[in-house]
Amino acid sequence: MADRVDIAIIGTGPAGVSAALTAKIRNKTLMLIGRKHLSDKVRKSHQIQNYPGFPDISGEDLAKALSDHLEKMGIEITEEQVTAVYAMGDHFAIQCAKEMYEARTVIIATGVMQGRVLPGEEENLGRGVSYCATCDAALYKGKEAVVVGYSPREEQEAEFLAEVADKVTYVPVYKEETGFEASNIEVVHGVPKEIRRDGNKSVLVLDGSEIVSDGIFVLRDSVSPGQLVPGLETEGAHIKTERDMSTGIAGLFAAGDITGTPYQDAKSVGEGNVAALSAVNYLAKK
Repeated sequence: MADRVDIAIIGTGPAGVSAALTAKIRNKTLMLIGRKHLSDKVRKSHQIQNYPGFPDISGEDLAKALSDHLEKMGIEITEEQVTAVYAMGDHFAIQCAKEMYEARTVIIATGVMQGRVLPGEEENLGRGVSYCATCDAALYKGKEAVVVGYSPREEQEAEFLAEVADKVTYVPVYKEETGFEASNIEVVHGVPKEIRRDGNKSVLVLDGSEIVSDGIFVLRDSVSPGQLVPGLETEGAHIKTERDMSTGIAGLFAAGDITGTPYQDAKSVGEGNVAALSAVNYLAKK
């Protein structure tokens, strides 16, 4: 267990970077959890025209500027995938695939979840459906499992699972080519439509076929906010916040696309700054 920090920021897009910089300037201990290459949404932007001070900057250049700023401030990124955040009273427990972390406050800046929740997914969470292959692989020793991967990075999770399971069926929900070394991984192409439970088996329904297995791993870059934090009040795919970016859970804040439209980088940076200042004020009152 790592040392408890003042502020944990989940997400390395513009909102998360902004929050981390503000927390650092305010001399708070922090951890920034997310991708080291920051946001794909930012990087893939051809041209950004409404970011103050940077007219017509490319997404790649903006991402580099954000990364350089973090490096200059001595802020490191913990490259983990957060699967759950639990309010523990005086602190939060942050569950990741490799380790559990603790923080006195948390800022969620994960962006909007890519890929809608499948029918039957939430109902069967913990009953054959999981969001972390690294966490639950041991349960599938000698069994068969399905992995629905929403980005190429999830292929590593499938490889890890294949070391334990007898067979892994991988369903890629992206255009890039897949490549596996493990001989017990079968790639099946199709659009996931539904998950259902049939006795003690899990069934993934695709457009034209069904895959029956002992369990299904749905691996996205992020999970829906309601699943990420038990008891969190949401509005559709977004977290409900006040103007100070606070949520209905004391000490928990949110910023960026996850709080709703407009999905703009400039808006996300501002909200990240506000969320960090609000977390600082919350800590001062405590």
